[in-house]
Amino acid sequence: MARARLTEELYAEVDARLAEADARVAAAYPGDRAGRQPVHTVYVPADRYTADLVPRWGRQASDVFAEHGRDLDPDPSVLDRVRDKLAAEPIEDLRIDFEDGYGSPDDGTEDADARAAAAALAESVRAGQAPPFTGIRFKGFERATRRRGIRTLDLFLGTLLDAGPLPAGFVVTLPKVTAVDQVAAAAHVLGALEAAHGLDDATLRFEVQVETSQSIVDADGTVAVPRIIHAGAGRISGLHYGTYDYSAALGIGVQYQSMDHPAADFAKELMQVSAAGTGVRLSDGSTNRLPTGDREAVRAAWREHARLVRRSLERGFYQGWDLHPHQLPSRYAATYAFFREGFAHAAGRLRDYVTSAETGLLDEPATAQAMAGFLLRGLHCGALDDAEVAEATTVDRPGLERYLHRS
Repeated sequence: MARARLTEELYAEVDARLAEADARVAAAYPGDRAGRQPVHTVYVPADRYTADLVPRWGRQASDVFAEHGRDLDPDPSVLDRVRDKLAAEPIEDLRIDFEDGYGSPDDGTEDADARAAAAALAESVRAGQAPPFTGIRFKGFERATRRRGIRTLDLFLGTLLDAGPLPAGFVVTLPKVTAVDQVAAAAHVLGALEAAHGLDDATLRFEVQVETSQSIVDADGTVAVPRIIHAGAGRISGLHYGTYDYSAALGIGVQYQSMDHPAADFAKELMQVSAAGTGVRLSDGSTNRLPTGDREAVRAAWREHARLVRRSLERGFYQGWDLHPHQLPSRYAATYAFFREGFAHAAGRLRDYVTSAETGLLDEPATAQAMAGFLLRGLHCGALDDAEVAEATTVDRPGLERYLHRS
């Protein structure tokens, strides 16, 4: 019988040699973040935001769904779930926009709008009408706009906190990154705001919009996305692809600018591989073809939107942007169909893994983790129900969380 010939000293030496790398990997790749990720972010210009926006959008979406919803999906169970979603939680994530959707008014106007929008958000929270996730997009940290962006963030946050505690799920968005240093500066500003308002460290988190060529490849030829994540000092919660700014920056003609352009796929694949394991979540962009007008116009826009949502989901982008109330039915119909169609396969394979059933597949812990994540996403958005998932998998929601995080 062979005997081990390496000494304990060698084991200890290897541990010592890799201690710094172990710490670096643990810090940079903490794994998927626990909790719910919204399926979309709705952008609303700040001067058009009011405290009743969420129920108002819900009514508009419900009305167009009642008129044309049968054109969305042949499955009655999907349509019933969409109808319920539009009534109960039409918006999952709301971003009050002080950037492109808002424009560049004079400073007095933007100051007033920042205070008014924050007061309206606080009112919606008190009334129980705010979505689970909220925040603002302020102007970027390039020289021409950074002071205005910081001031708007300062005024908005101060007004919001004067009215009550910071809403759960609050996050802000940094657009138009053209230098990694801007990300580090944004993290510094958020730290200063925490100190000014007596908030715990790392309470304020932000998303980075990937909508410039410099946010993909830096001037020295290196991939910028991992450096952006690192520069956020643990505050970055998401990377959001900006369809039209990025396409325009690359000189793509307006008739070809889309979420499914090859240039978009290249950028998003770099985002995906850079964010994997970091806890930073991904969002695809938007389509500007709106479902308005007569029935055929609504149907055509819904088909396009649903196709792009489904395409994003299949590629591992579980969030996107919506810009109009009429996009909500197609967002939820496509999302629910995706999870309903994949439910039996994912649940069956997870059940076989959990029960060690003899099948023709030999799944590994990483696959079980992926299946648990799929089912949890379906539960979070309303595509799946706890009872049906538990029955099909023998695992309840806390059990799925344990498989997802391998604890």
